[in-house]
Amino acid sequence: MQTNHATTPVPAPCEVPDFPPLRVRGGRFRRRRAPGALLLLAAAALTLTATAAPGPPDPGPGPRPQAAPAARSPAGAAAPVRLVSAPVRIADAEAVRLLRAGDRVDVIAAPVLNSPAGEGASAVRVVARSARVAEVPRPGETRPDGGALIVLSVPRATATELAGAGITSQLALTLC
Repeated sequence: MQTNHATTPVPAPCEVPDFPPLRVRGGRFRRRRAPGALLLLAAAALTLTATAAPGPPDPGPGPRPQAAPAARSPAGAAAPVRLVSAPVRIADAEAVRLLRAGDRVDVIAAPVLNSPAGEGASAVRVVARSARVAEVPRPGETRPDGGALIVLSVPRATATELAGAGITSQLALTLC
């Protein structure tokens, strides 16, 4: 049996009556949470102070550029290392899909077999150690050669080595 919705009466709109604000009781629960929150904060503070090592942070196993004597401060501390953005073409695009910005990678150069520039160098070498990934390609970006372009934050000398190795070698990476 079918009903005709056009003839069904629609109820008149009604208003919500005014009412006083609601007050939630349960202050006793708040009192139980406060000591727990203080204990959690104290534990976090102790963990941070126990794991913090005195002195400057260790940048990792990568090469450490030497500061020029003129760049040293009077106290003898080295000036901070300036990082540059280095675009790097990685031969295996599928490996690049595993990366996220902020990851640390080692970049490995393997000479191209049929390249006249790569004939003299037959050894595989690590060009950059513990380099931070600054940018990765978007998921839809593909290249016909199967490679992928990433951007690494590295010291200027390492960026120069990466650029040179990218001309004569295929570059691969390992996650640190």
